[in-house]
Parts: sequence; structure tokens; C-alpha cells
Amino acid sequence: MAFSAFLPQYFSADRPVALIAGRGDYPAVTAAAIRRAGVPLRLIAMDDETSPALVAGFPATERVTLNVGQVGKMLDALRDFGAGSALMAGQVKPKKLFHGLTPDLKAAQILLTLKRRNAETIFGAIAVEIEKLGVTLLDARAFIDDQLASAGPMTGGTFPIEAEYLQHGIHLAREIARLDIGQGCVVRKGTVLAVEAFEGTDDMLRRAGTFKTDGALFVKTVKPAQDFRFDVPVFGLRTLQTMHEAGLAAAALEAGKVIILDKPAVLQQAHSWGIALLGF
Repeated sequence: MAFSAFLPQYFSADRPVALIAGRGDYPAVTAAAIRRAGVPLRLIAMDDETSPALVAGFPATERVTLNVGQVGKMLDALRDFGAGSALMAGQVKPKKLFHGLTPDLKAAQILLTLKRRNAETIFGAIAVEIEKLGVTLLDARAFIDDQLASAGPMTGGTFPIEAEYLQHGIHLAREIARLDIGQGCVVRKGTVLAVEAFEGTDDMLRRAGTFKTDGALFVKTVKPAQDFRFDVPVFGLRTLQTMHEAGLAAAALEAGKVIILDKPAVLQQAHSWGIALLGF
């Protein structure tokens, strides 16, 4: 049985998947999908990040909770669970990675090897340690194929942004991603209103909303060499709410690459608010 197009060919459903869960609804959506597939599931939760409701949904023997900096404890948990694979879902507050992090010995060793410290290099180094155990770190889109942006208008009707301005926004978003600044931008009729950087998507949208927004477009994409094991862009009800509050009525999301969490609910609410969503 094919569980997901994003799983490796050698994936085994006999050994547990360890879900390394951060903030938001993304981990819960992924956990539900893995359970529906009938694959054994274990949870590695983060203090003050993972939803308490998600944690409570696992027996004590099938979960562990740790601080963001306890990489050694995480690796021990993967061994103890007998995990064949792991999947990272949900963000960790960026400031926790760079300010106030209290690393254990393994985390300190990893940080000392990094010449550049950003989310990608830190998680990339952790991925190496995970795979040294013989545990495969999965594409974070695995099991949630039905939650991805799909090509074309997703909310029905004609997309309200002219093709020229749409292509301008896509080009700009891809350039920002190529330069590793962020994964999104807001443009309006050929003018750049805001680009995403360290502050994240929602703050960028609020900033864009301080300008004239009729004809404005939010574009979300991925890096040219995106590592889909972590930092996959997500669009959910919270981002949609922020768009609505900021007066933004159109978004273009890269199809097959941007996750739309609780996609049916997002599309229904977008239609209700008159927000057009397009997959490109």
C-alpha cells in the first residue's frame, strides 16, 4: 500500500515513526494522518512548544518531552522507541534557537561545528545525527499529500490578479528564497510592499496591511534547494485570518510544496471572506 508519494521506496510500516513535534496544528494533522495509515507512531514533544492536547493523546510509554536543546535526549528516545524513521512537524520559536538556548553536550558539540548558525544549518546537523542511528528523517510532507496546495484556482472563480503582476510576485518570492531571506512576499501592481524575513509570515502580512492593499498579492514559495525534511512552508487558518485582518484578498502558493493545514476548512473560510487562493 502506498501511504504517501513523499515516502522513500524502502519505507517500512512495521517500525514506528517518531514525530518530532513543534508548535501549531501541523504536528496534530500529521499525527492523525500517520495513525489513519495504520503506522506505529511515537511522539517527541518540546517543552512550551508542542500542544498539550497532542501530548495527552499518547500513552506515557509512547512519548517523551524535552527541551529544545536536549539533542542527546532526543537521540536516546529514538533508540528507545525502536524508530525506523522520524518526521519533524511544526516550528520552534526562532528566538529559542538563537537566544536562551541551553544545549546539552550533544547539542553543544553540534553548534561548535557550525560556521553559520541558522535554522537550516542547525536542523541539518541534527538530521545527520538522527540518520547516524539508522533512522530515516522523512520528508515533512509525508502522509499529508492531500493537505498540499494544488495547481490552479483553489477557491473557484477567476484569480483577481493580472498575470503580469502574478509573475512579478512569483519571481520576487523565488529570488528572496534563493537569497535565503525568507519564503514569501507581498506585492501590489508591480510594487513590493513587504518581504518575509526573520519576523515570519504573519508579521510581514500585518506590515503589508499598513499600505494600500487593493490588488495586493501574497506569494509563498520554497528555496531552490529546499530540504523538505524541515522548514516546509505552511499556510493555515491563522495566516488566512491575518490576511483578512490586513485587507489582503489574494495569495499564490507553490503547488505540491506549500502545506495548507486543514485544507478544506481553509478553502471554505477563504471563499467566505472573498480571499482567492491560487496554486502555481
